[in-house]
Amino acid sequence: MRRIGIWIAAGGLLLATAACGGTSSGGGSSSTPKNQSLSVGFVAEPANLDFTSTEGAAIPQALLVNVYEGLVKLDQDGKIVPLLAEKWEVSPDRKTYTFALRKDVKFSSGAPFTADDVAFSLDRVKTDWKLKIKSQLDVVDKVEKKDDSTAVVQLKKPSNGFLYSMATRLGAMFSRTGVSDLANKPVGTGPYTLGSWRRGDSIQLNANPSYWGTKPSLTSITLKYFKDATAMNNALLTGGIDVISAVQAPESLQQFADPNRFQTVEGTTNGEVVLSMNNSRPPFNDKKARQAVRYAIDHKALLDTAWAGRGQLIGSMVPPTDPWYEDRTGDYPYDPAKAKQLLGGKTLSVKMRIPNLPYAVASAQVVKSQLAQVGINAEIEPLEFPARWLDVVFKQGDYDLSIINHVEPRDMGIFADKSYYFRYDNPEFGKLLASADEGTEQQQTDDLKKAAKLLSDDAAADWLFLFPNLIVAKKGVTGLPKNAIAESFDFTALAKQQ
Repeated sequence: MRRIGIWIAAGGLLLATAACGGTSSGGGSSSTPKNQSLSVGFVAEPANLDFTSTEGAAIPQALLVNVYEGLVKLDQDGKIVPLLAEKWEVSPDRKTYTFALRKDVKFSSGAPFTADDVAFSLDRVKTDWKLKIKSQLDVVDKVEKKDDSTAVVQLKKPSNGFLYSMATRLGAMFSRTGVSDLANKPVGTGPYTLGSWRRGDSIQLNANPSYWGTKPSLTSITLKYFKDATAMNNALLTGGIDVISAVQAPESLQQFADPNRFQTVEGTTNGEVVLSMNNSRPPFNDKKARQAVRYAIDHKALLDTAWAGRGQLIGSMVPPTDPWYEDRTGDYPYDPAKAKQLLGGKTLSVKMRIPNLPYAVASAQVVKSQLAQVGINAEIEPLEFPARWLDVVFKQGDYDLSIINHVEPRDMGIFADKSYYFRYDNPEFGKLLASADEGTEQQQTDDLKKAAKLLSDDAAADWLFLFPNLIVAKKGVTGLPKNAIAESFDFTALAKQQ
């Protein structure tokens, strides 16, 4: 998770960005229709609503873009586009970003949004945020208010990653008077506000009547949380919900084949389903043992068995939507004999502590079977997600193997932090990332390709597959996001035909 990405929604899951029609650059438009509501099913509920101090993707999945907005956001193609900033300029030395802010924007509390809030929000990342990913903004030297509608961000050095990070939760804008209870009372500038939260059941978001942009087509959206895929499928079949945000049992899609009742949206994500290995303790502090795991996995068979063949094999921490993607599936072809050779005839016993999420449970069964064939006996221990998994695996690093969907965009840099739960430690990797961030676009691409290859060569982890974006909805629901390549499930374009 870096976030872990975890989709939490898929455990990660955390899903994505939606069609960008919901937040226009203009002022408010037509009023929201009365009694237009929609219910969307998810599988993992947030522990609280504060994504500045709580890992996991469930919180930004629900709130980012919908309740909280940044100066910029990612569109459906992964392009950075304006949001609270109308435009921005970059100095010739690439160290100064001048953002022209939209005027007449207010937080849901009624407080005006100004450059003071930009400075407050970015300064707060350094002083108050608890997440490891906050280091992405260490490159920021200072943030200054030129006037109410102009904010100037000075960087310590040129950074290719700065603006992209600003499109993630790190760039969310907070009110100077709205951070006293982030875990329960989010205050943002977005098209929705928090209506209610029934813990263990649902979160309701209500249309923000004073929203600066295009008003939502819906009066309210309910995020309904389910413990298992079958219950969520049944809810859609019986009319309890309108949308399944991420299909948790692809083999069940046939239930929704009737085009007169349902529609299926299939696209891509940047969620890498990672077979994590603890690089800091036996047996996986030994590179040969990690390499043996990679050779022991038949990835195509795993994808076919665990996720009905939906998804893509990538072999690295880089999805195809990133410019530096290379197909690395050939680095470790399925070769049980090679795996046994690397293990030297030894038998290993390991603990595979996984989140109790459908994709992880299904994948773990296949991994266990395939590892057993080369002499690695893995005991599967499902942990309640998010709380138990985050505590035991992510925070304490008490595991040998795990499986999690890392959904944050461009998150390969998490491997540069040796305290991150992978416990991977190779200074050369960090040097490549630093060089990539500061160099030209071509240097960035070249260095990040090298970094991805180094991770693969070191078998820092194994990448099982790229998670697909599979959404099923009632016929008549429009504005569903085809691709999930950002942290949020963007509700802003959702509508319901009469």
